[in-house]
Amino acid sequence: MKMSDPKIKDATLVELAALGRDLRQELFNLRLQQQTARLERPSRLREVRRDAARIETILRSRQLKAAPASK
Repeated sequence: MKMSDPKIKDATLVELAALGRDLRQELFNLRLQQQTARLERPSRLREVRRDAARIETILRSRQLKAAPASK
């Protein structure tokens, strides 16, 4: 999933939050599989971690844009 992915660009804050939550759950499951030596694709850990970070970055930037500048 890249930043240019239309699924991310056109998503609302609620959808992005849900997608981030799903990615964090998947990351948890992958880490559990890694600890029990059942992980088939170790590279998937990195992909999911980075995708979750991308989603959180987009969420935060949209929240800051929506908040009025109070200074």
